[in-house]
Amino acid sequence: MTSSGLLQVALFLAVLTALAVPLGRYMAAVYDERAGLARRLLGPVERLFYRMAGIDPEQDMNWKRYAGAVLVFNAAGILALYALQRLQGWLPLNPAGFAGVGPDVALNTAVSFASNTNWQAYGGETTMSQLVQMLGLTVQNFVSAATGMAVLVAMIRGFTRRQSAGIGNFWVDLVRSVLYVLLPLSLVLSVVLVWQGTPQTFAAKATVDLVDVKGASSAGEPARQEIALGPVASQVAIKQLGTNGGGYYNANSAHPLENPTPLSNFAETIALVLIGGALCFTLGERVQDRRQGVALYAVMCIIFVPALFVCLTAEQGGNPLLSALGVDQAVSALQPGGNMEGKEVRFGIVGSALWATATTAASNGAVNAMLDSFMPFGGIVPLWLMELGEVVFGGAGSGLYGLLAFAIVAVFIGGLMVGRTPEYLGKKIEAFEMKMASLVILLPPVVILTGTAIACMLPAGTAPLGNPGAHGFTEILYAFSSGAGNNGSAFAGLTASGRFYAVAIAVAMFVGRYWLIVPVLAMAGSLARKTPVPASPGTLPTHGLLFVVLLAGTVVLVGALTFLPALALGPIAEHVQLFAR
Repeated sequence: MTSSGLLQVALFLAVLTALAVPLGRYMAAVYDERAGLARRLLGPVERLFYRMAGIDPEQDMNWKRYAGAVLVFNAAGILALYALQRLQGWLPLNPAGFAGVGPDVALNTAVSFASNTNWQAYGGETTMSQLVQMLGLTVQNFVSAATGMAVLVAMIRGFTRRQSAGIGNFWVDLVRSVLYVLLPLSLVLSVVLVWQGTPQTFAAKATVDLVDVKGASSAGEPARQEIALGPVASQVAIKQLGTNGGGYYNANSAHPLENPTPLSNFAETIALVLIGGALCFTLGERVQDRRQGVALYAVMCIIFVPALFVCLTAEQGGNPLLSALGVDQAVSALQPGGNMEGKEVRFGIVGSALWATATTAASNGAVNAMLDSFMPFGGIVPLWLMELGEVVFGGAGSGLYGLLAFAIVAVFIGGLMVGRTPEYLGKKIEAFEMKMASLVILLPPVVILTGTAIACMLPAGTAPLGNPGAHGFTEILYAFSSGAGNNGSAFAGLTASGRFYAVAIAVAMFVGRYWLIVPVLAMAGSLARKTPVPASPGTLPTHGLLFVVLLAGTVVLVGALTFLPALALGPIAEHVQLFAR
């Protein structure tokens, strides 16, 4: 680990925290209707949306009605995006003349973007028209992120309300998440990206002369290349802020037009985890105890930082096979050293490892390096972070409500130790909450491990592999971890556009998103109906160091025990094979 790397990591954490605290407080004010200036500016627009859609913003929904609204809205989004892709060839804003997308990939993509996964079994610049990129994919980037934020806000109301049948109004939470949070942040980041060189245009392509004289014609004219253009900056901004991750280009954030410079790379890395981290402070404001939000943010950092250093150390250490061939992998003034395979020179080891850790700690999935080329222990970090349930920063909203499920389990364990009914944020945690929290925690591992096992047994699951042995197994395990965790990143050695993986990953994404939202909202409804319990001498404080360690230990232990056998067959076995030579 170099001093430059340490400085970059420290700067990243400092900037993230400095932005997350005020953003979290602002979001709390938005949902509490206390954001005075923002409401004066955007309030008329908000009310116009309600009138146009026939929504009564004063209506309070119980958890079943709230869940129904979430599911119906997302089902409509899936159908609309599927139709846009299939009819693409007949629709406008298609300057490249792309035909309609095939049914398997269209289904996979529709579920992927509606579920905030953004798994891509296609190349953006060679498959999707500008209309589909904007009206289909970018719109889902906004509303899928807003859906997760709305569900989290409903769960927080479960803790803050007393003897209430309602947990809020989904349509109001959705509109406010988009209008007051996602749109302004995306506008700011879009401007930064355009400043750094990311295109924002309706032009279909640019034709440029190549520098390489070997491609010149016999007449001496330079060879030319056509570069796909489009409204890139606007999509990239929300793909990062909304923890979506779907790239305009096939190379995603490794592409020089999506992520042109080290400055754009730093800004986008911050954007990956900003809302997920800020929502911790939103919770602290809403429950009127800022220490609770600080404790949850500390848990995220306690897991994130060691994972980051494992990834950095593995990549900076280099490949022993190259060392045996006499390749110089040491850090020097002329090279970053380490394992640079699959990485962009403009980002180097630190920028690539930091991004890989952040994009999988959040449920983002955007990549600025090819994860398939990481060292085994470099690749195990993003894989394991997804398998924890995407609760370390996590998706917009979904990360924190996943961590709150772990917190409920942690206080239950604490209650068992002292022999009393556990409490969290002033509410008693009883059998129903434990059942729902268990579903949230255990359902993704079932989907991941079952899907991986089926894929390994079927020729349709093993034929698309780019590598045999332990690495090939890791590619399959990663694909289902990414789908069920609603991440969307991939080990690129696996060709996932065929029917088996298009359908299987679509099922994993659907279950990993919506089968968790329902128990989360059920918990919110149950908690909202309860009377707050005043703290007593036997209450476990959930804002101190003891609880932080207990919660972090619960998250890590569950992840380790659940996935260690699978990881031993994949990246751990590959590491042993590589370094035992």
